[in-house]
Amino acid sequence: MSSGPYRMHSENSSGQATGRKKQGFAKRLWRRIRGPLAQSAVVRSVLVSLITAYFKFVYLTNSRLKESADPQALVGKDDPFIVTFWHGQHLMGPFICPRGIELVAMFSRSADAELNARVAEKLGLVTVRGSGGRGSRSKPEKGGARALLTLKNALKKGQSASMIADIAHGKAREAGEGIILLAKLSGRPIIPVAYAFSRNHVLEKSWDKTAIPLPFGRSIIVRGDNVWVDADADETQLEEKRMELTRQLNDATAKAYAALEKAK
Repeated sequence: MSSGPYRMHSENSSGQATGRKKQGFAKRLWRRIRGPLAQSAVVRSVLVSLITAYFKFVYLTNSRLKESADPQALVGKDDPFIVTFWHGQHLMGPFICPRGIELVAMFSRSADAELNARVAEKLGLVTVRGSGGRGSRSKPEKGGARALLTLKNALKKGQSASMIADIAHGKAREAGEGIILLAKLSGRPIIPVAYAFSRNHVLEKSWDKTAIPLPFGRSIIVRGDNVWVDADADETQLEEKRMELTRQLNDATAKAYAALEKAK
């Protein structure tokens, strides 16, 4: 009689172990093939087209709350501008771009960011590669410095710019120094924006808790107050502006999800 539960426990344990082995094999297999797949121009092109089509479908099937900000309202006395949002909310960022505005967006040079950049280009954005961080307090990281210079020149020509505020694989929901430096060098305002959806699949194991929006829900855009940085701002003032931008984005994000929750 006592052997029944024991046998059942053993079978369950064996089944779980087999399941873990299969998952482990699948992960190892994926790690081995994802590099060659990512380097295949054909595969990359197909992925970009599929992802772009999916995001368009999500955009069309998520009705925007009436209190949502209108992206077109970004155009006006503040342009050219620097629009920003958090990592994890960045996937639908291209849809924030107002009609008639040429937006130059910075993406990091990672494989994942490269895919995102190709999708953004397909959705009408101009992209540059770089990083929103800095190698040290005094010396910008080379690739990031070049990208910042490209964005500064774009703003000077009347184009608007976009950077994700927090630094990839850094501390999530904390603005980096790069975007503050860009605002200082260009003299243009940073416009903090939260773009939230009522239906998401959150990648809990990702460093930024990326939220993949799902179709047939509701959405809202919340705009924070502009953040201006003086051309003669010192290190202390730059840090204050970085903290101000962090607060503005977190407040906008909290307001966005509160509005979606209230609308249920």
